[in-house]
Amino acid sequence: MGKGPGLYTDIGKKARDLLYKDYQSDHKFTITTFSPTGVAITSSGTKKGELFLADVNTQLKNKNITTDIKVDTSSNLFTTVTVDEPAPGLKAIFSFRVPDQRSGKVELQYLHDYAGISTSIGLTANPIVNFSGVIGTSALALGTDVSFDSKTGNFTKYNAGLSFSNVDLIAALNLNDKGDTLSASYYHMVNPFTSTYVGAEVTHSFSTNENTITVGTQHALDPLTTVKARANNFGKTSALIQHEWRPKSFFTLSGEVDTKAIEKSAKVGLALALKP
Repeated sequence: MGKGPGLYTDIGKKARDLLYKDYQSDHKFTITTFSPTGVAITSSGTKKGELFLADVNTQLKNKNITTDIKVDTSSNLFTTVTVDEPAPGLKAIFSFRVPDQRSGKVELQYLHDYAGISTSIGLTANPIVNFSGVIGTSALALGTDVSFDSKTGNFTKYNAGLSFSNVDLIAALNLNDKGDTLSASYYHMVNPFTSTYVGAEVTHSFSTNENTITVGTQHALDPLTTVKARANNFGKTSALIQHEWRPKSFFTLSGEVDTKAIEKSAKVGLALALKP
């Protein structure tokens, strides 16, 4: 376990990553190259049905300042400047998107042994202000996440979360969607030597009175190959295999079957990430 409670986004993150990360039904290719001056250039392409999306990201690091510039096929230009540790425990992030003139945002993150705070404000005349804070320790943490629209004078988001962590398990409880959705998640390390983990998430919607139950597992076949599987109460079953065929380069094959509509074709996703 890390020191301190972390940020609000860390509550339940281990279970979410186990159950949802790397699963996809698209075809994605990513390649990263480095210039002699240390600039990292990452090109990626994703095929979604008949639609093909691509982008190029350039990352430049200079001491504690990281600048990311990304251009996509829709002619959008995304720029993010991150200043790490301008003061102990502090991180500053400035981001904007061209041509959207209302996308500018400044974010500050602060990590302490007993607290984690993240606050952001839009760079407009009537900005949206977001605040999330967590208090506690690496074992027990309580947090909240709220957004306020200064133009309408309304809260657009208010969530709350609770996390309990032990040496081999993490349990989390989240109240989202302005109190309409309650989620409980569980993440358990079965065997650290084979990277075997199990996890589950139960979500209840008060407005629809609907429950969603998702369970999943992960296991390392060898130090370079990992398999994952998950299933939910709606009959959707997914599995993936990921192989690191060279350092930091991954090949991932995933698939999903709807057991309640077995006549439908299975969804198959493929991802290839290359790094020198």
